[in-house]
Amino acid sequence: MNKIIYLDAAASALKPEAVIEAEVDFLRNKYANAGRGICARAATVDEMVAAARAAVAEFMGAHAAQIVFTAGATDGLNRAARMAGAGRGIRVAVSDLDHHSARMPMVASGAGILTIGLDENHDYDLSCVPECDIIVITAMSNVFGRPQNVAAVVAAAREKNPNVIAVVDAAQYAAHMRMDAAAWDADFVCFSAHKIGGDTGLGIMYVKEPLRWAPDKFGGGMVNKITNKEWIFNDAPERFEAGTLPLTQIAGLRPALDAWRPDAGAGVMRAMYDALAKNPRIKIYTTPGASVLTFSVDGMHALDFGALCGARGLCLRVGNMCATWAMRLINAPAGGVARLSAGAWNTADDAAAAADIINGIVK
Repeated sequence: MNKIIYLDAAASALKPEAVIEAEVDFLRNKYANAGRGICARAATVDEMVAAARAAVAEFMGAHAAQIVFTAGATDGLNRAARMAGAGRGIRVAVSDLDHHSARMPMVASGAGILTIGLDENHDYDLSCVPECDIIVITAMSNVFGRPQNVAAVVAAAREKNPNVIAVVDAAQYAAHMRMDAAAWDADFVCFSAHKIGGDTGLGIMYVKEPLRWAPDKFGGGMVNKITNKEWIFNDAPERFEAGTLPLTQIAGLRPALDAWRPDAGAGVMRAMYDALAKNPRIKIYTTPGASVLTFSVDGMHALDFGALCGARGLCLRVGNMCATWAMRLINAPAGGVARLSAGAWNTADDAAAAADIINGIVK
C-alpha cells in the first residue's frame, strides 16, 4: 500500500516520537499517582506534573498557578461557562466563528445569546461587539484558519462593560501560533494537548485570576480541609483539579511543547492552495495564507469525496467541522465541506501527492 498522507492536523496532530517515548517510559518505569504519596516514585510524578505545568505557562505567557489541567478543550470550555456563571439572565456574546464546544455550553445554560458581527473577511468586526456579561471569542476558526485579534475583541467588549468575562477558545490557535495570555487579558483560555502533538484526554484551561472563582468540580485533591461549617479549598491550580489527573498524557505534554513549531505546515498549505485553486470544480473558502484549506467540490457530496480520498491514501476532514454557524455563513453544501491541514510531519512531496489525488478525483 502507498504511503498514507495525513493532512488532518486541525482535527488532531500526529505525535512526535519523543511524546510516545515519554508516555511509554512513564507507564513502564515511573508510574504512580500524583499529589497523594510521599515515596520517591510519587515525588517524581509530582515533579513531572509541576514541570509540565511550568512548560505550559511559558508556552502561553502565564504563571503556573494559572494553568489548570482538564480533560480537553471541550471540558475546559464547559467548565469556564459554569465558573463564569452562564445561565438565565446572563447575556452571552458569541459569533459565527465558534466551534460547537465554545457556543453550546452557553446556549445550554439558558443564557441570553447575542451575536458578534463579522466583516467581509470573516474576522471580528469590533464595531459590532455588543454589551454583554460574558463574551466567547474564537481565537482561530477551524473552518477559516485565520488568527483573530483577541486582545482587541476583549478591549471592545470591556468598553461596553468593564466587568465582562472573556472566554477564549484557543484550540486551533494553539496549534499554529504562540499565544500571549497576559496580552489577551482574557479570563479563561482553553485548548487541547492533542492539537499541539500531545495526547488526547488532556486540556489546558488558563484562569487569569484563579482565586476569584469557586471550584466547579469536587472530589479528592482539591480540598484542604472539611469542617462541619465549611470546605477549605487548596490553592490554585489544585483547587480546580478534583480527582486523579490524566498523568500519562501529562507525561507527554512537555515533549510535545518542545517539538511544537509555529506554522510548521505553512509551506505545504500554500502549495496545496496554489494547486487546487486552478481546478474549476473546487470552491475554496479560505485565504492563501490560512492555516487550513477548506473547500467544496461542485457536484459531489463531501462524504463521497472523503471516501474517494481515503481509498487513495489521503486522510482529510469532511463534514460540518462542528462549526454549524460557519457552514451557514459560507452557504456550504448540505453535506458540508472538505478540509486539509498540515503539520510538521508533512513534506512538499505530500502536498504534490495530495493535489494529484484530489485533482484526479475532481476532473
